Amino acid sequence: MDFRKTVTMDPSGFVVLADFVPGVIQEIRYYTTYNFIGDRIDGYEQPCALITKEAARALKSAANELFVQGYRLKVFDAYRPACAVKHFVLWGIEDTDIRMKPYFYPDLQKQELFVKGYIASQSSHSRGSTVDLTLLDMRTGKEVDMGSPFDFFSEISHPDSGLVTPQQHAARMLLRNVMIRSGFKPYECEWWHFTLENEPYPETYYEFPVDPGYLKR
Repeated sequence: MDFRKTVTMDPSGFVVLADFVPGVIQEIRYYTTYNFIGDRIDGYEQPCALITKEAARALKSAANELFVQGYRLKVFDAYRPACAVKHFVLWGIEDTDIRMKPYFYPDLQKQELFVKGYIASQSSHSRGSTVDLTLLDMRTGKEVDMGSPFDFFSEISHPDSGLVTPQQHAARMLLRNVMIRSGFKPYECEWWHFTLENEPYPETYYEFPVDPGYLKR
């Protein structure tokens, strides 16, 4: 695939996730410095989840099913501009900074993050129908214990890892099964990562910034 020919700035198929799922909680990590690089990532101009209309509708279905069970969705990332992925790649190739290694990839070298599938040179997030998320327990007001945090690059983060407790595994499977029923497919390396099965733009990667205002232009 020629990456240059598949990038577009057209946001017409995208929406603000919170407009479709009013109860969604957002902690857009790449807008902050608390991520595996340690800096705000290129393209993240607002702490807001943008996503395709189709994926937003599917997430609303998942959120409704989980709500009656006492949970809300908490989103860490959704649409990711192609320039953000480039930021990841250049950090992996050129940058010697490993200050966030103890928190996100303590057992791996930076280059292994790409080889082992934790970071991609072309991300499904840039197609607009992939989301990283977890569950929030409405009784406690806290994230459900999934056995490893978001973006912790290790085998323990594989959905079926035997390194977690039965309770943590059950929580992962709850999220996974609801997302699958809502039309998403899971990713084998990360319990938090899901892509809409019938994504509307499977061959298109987007470059516009993460900024709700951009959708109104």
